[in-house]
Amino acid sequence: MKQVLVSILVFFVLKVSAQTAYFIDGYHGGIYGHLPPWQTKFMVEKLAQYPNWKINLELEPESWDSIALQDATNYAAFRKLFTDQSANARIEYVNPAYGQAYMYNISGESVIRQFYYGMKKLQQHFPGIQFTTYSSEEPCFTSALPQILKSYGFKYASLKNPNTCWGGYTRAFGGELVNWIGPDGSAILTSPRYEVEAFKPLSIWETIASSNSKEYVQKAFAYGIKHPVGMCLQDAGWSFGPWLKGANETGNNGVYAPTKYTTWRGYFANISNGMAENNWHFSQEDVQVGLMWGAQVLQRIAQAVRHAENNIIQAEKLAAMAKIWKGTGWPENNFSEAWRTLLLSQHHDCWIVPYNGKQGDTWAHKVVKWTNFTNNKSDSIAKTAMQKLAGNSGEYVCVFNTTAVERNEWVRSGDRVFRAKVPAMGYASYKLNTLPLIKGAAVTKLNNGIIRIETDLYRILIDAAKGGTIISWVAKQLGNKEFIEKGKRLNELRGNFYNKGGIRSSADTAAEVAVIEQGGAEVKLAIKGHIAGYPFTQTLTVQQGQPRVDVHLKIDWNDNTAIGEYYDEPKDTQVRKAYYDDRFKLLALFPVNLSAQKIFKNAPFDVTQSKLRNTFYNRWDSIKNNVLLNWVDVTDGKGVYGMALFSDHTTSYTHGENFPLGLTVQYSGNGIFYRNYTLDGPTEIHYALLPHKGNWQQAGLWAEGTKWNEPLITMAANSAEQRSLLQTEKGVEVSSVTVSGNTIQVRLFNAAAQGPAVKVYPGFACKAAAQAELDDRPVKLLPIHTDKTGRRYVEISIPQFGIRTIKFEHE
Repeated sequence: MKQVLVSILVFFVLKVSAQTAYFIDGYHGGIYGHLPPWQTKFMVEKLAQYPNWKINLELEPESWDSIALQDATNYAAFRKLFTDQSANARIEYVNPAYGQAYMYNISGESVIRQFYYGMKKLQQHFPGIQFTTYSSEEPCFTSALPQILKSYGFKYASLKNPNTCWGGYTRAFGGELVNWIGPDGSAILTSPRYEVEAFKPLSIWETIASSNSKEYVQKAFAYGIKHPVGMCLQDAGWSFGPWLKGANETGNNGVYAPTKYTTWRGYFANISNGMAENNWHFSQEDVQVGLMWGAQVLQRIAQAVRHAENNIIQAEKLAAMAKIWKGTGWPENNFSEAWRTLLLSQHHDCWIVPYNGKQGDTWAHKVVKWTNFTNNKSDSIAKTAMQKLAGNSGEYVCVFNTTAVERNEWVRSGDRVFRAKVPAMGYASYKLNTLPLIKGAAVTKLNNGIIRIETDLYRILIDAAKGGTIISWVAKQLGNKEFIEKGKRLNELRGNFYNKGGIRSSADTAAEVAVIEQGGAEVKLAIKGHIAGYPFTQTLTVQQGQPRVDVHLKIDWNDNTAIGEYYDEPKDTQVRKAYYDDRFKLLALFPVNLSAQKIFKNAPFDVTQSKLRNTFYNRWDSIKNNVLLNWVDVTDGKGVYGMALFSDHTTSYTHGENFPLGLTVQYSGNGIFYRNYTLDGPTEIHYALLPHKGNWQQAGLWAEGTKWNEPLITMAANSAEQRSLLQTEKGVEVSSVTVSGNTIQVRLFNAAAQGPAVKVYPGFACKAAAQAELDDRPVKLLPIHTDKTGRRYVEISIPQFGIRTIKFEHE
């Protein structure tokens, strides 16, 4: 009897003295992902049944429109529960993004609008809602988030996604709390994926934090983490109730006890000491993500999203010009509708499970529908604005420039190509019959069969006998620098067709090179060859005075051939994958004559110098960030010369020791979630190359990328006129321009200005200017100055990679 009493006493002493761990539970999903009609009722009932349970929500904001109509009773009950927004509350909304985007794969302005429209929608349903912590069940992270979150009023963030790592995860780093520092220097208090948060054995989607395993919690305590926290935001529709199913109290099923449920807000404010142990200068390469890069379905999704992003930004800028200079109305409702469908097309499920859904209504089908809607709205708005500005008829051509830099480029109007000099954020008109004749660009076929292109900038040699690959590229105005590695071939297509003989190259067979155009302004060639027996056409465009060379690639697949490392049937327990290693995918290769090469790549509001020895991996537990958002730049070790590669869609790139810069063109085979990623028609992609002197900043690559994404637009005009809406200093981008009443809202991004003091010159009458946060909180008034020439300007401090919003009051 004494022995039993002693045992009971020891049990209770141990239980009382045991350190407490914590757990983030809740739900992830929405009406487009997964949200059954009973979900709200279920949450209300389970919160009542389990008084110690707390939930964190990542539900598509638009879902509440449907819930309010379909389940009004439980919608009202949930709203009542949600009125408590304190640190002791039982519910917190942790991701208000409208389309639950991955963030790293879209433009910085899109990231901002994901939060803007999502928060606005949630505020309609929950007027007192507070946005305190950012957290996501998926790897929805990007390096620039700290400044965006802080500007929207967030205090905290989490970089954990322990139960849904199919598409990746963040690098394991540090202990309980860190300061997540973004590229601009902004910091936000963050719960990271701990250094000890290992992957769960025999899993390809979990870490040991997904259920607060004893191993995880004990490792955390041993590491010095006093308040370890695990996490799982369950899929909406799962009917478990509390995720740990009582084991947080009993210690069953390998779960650590005692574990208490908490909201992230409660964890940061009431449980942790609120102090960061480390400053983590977070790189985009700390977002370790891998999707089905090169798969045709993902390629088309990424292209559609990019095109819609570019379209709507240009439409907003043009509409602002028309509003300010012609007094037209601002089409707020049309823009809101257009942004809605774009934001939904950026949903992470579109990118990781594109084949999921009903026949004819998969995520991929939805993206086509959504982006078409955005483009139709944007095109209509832009056309109306330009007609108001130009007059839409007459003997002149009006050329519109929506970027922050003055441009001097070739444009086409009908069958005429002419050079237009257009001010920043404005337009200029030209009379076609007064334009000078064009001379310069020429193409010649040499006696040895080599095709030579000559412009004022380049001499390029193309070897038709070897698939139309480029064997020499001399930059005349860069010291006659030869940019192609000796004995190598640039623009070669190469990949592993494992059912058709293995590694195959476009240089294996001769190509036919046809001249499409050589009018003095530009040379355009169609290089028609074969890769593994499949016909392709590379349309190469080289213009006089234009440093960028454009390539349009079309491959006509006549069957679903396999391309990749080997045939694989992926399994849950198999971390080795055939679909990760890009060396075996079809690549466009660019071996450049640069020693001790360094790689720089852009990301939303960021540029990262790569620390990767190479971009290659073949295991889920070893993912590297090899994402190409808009451009990647390879330079020599001293930054004297470089070659930039631009892509019309988010994809991956290749690079490594003894392996050249490459663009991922195609993968075909089994992939994530066991689906067969097929070829079902032609592949068409657009990319460009730009040799340059100096580093990416000195070469102005961010501005070059913006110009490529926002091309000059022409329209018939009735008079000669030139105007500029806004001018900034070199290196500063105009991310967006919007209008509300008499307020002109201008968002700036400092990509490469020396700064941080930046001058902004408005080309319109304004009586006041102020800096504001993204959530409209005022920062400070900005005095309007006048320089010696009479130009009015405001000055604002923007660190490199910083974003700032200025509100001008238009007179």
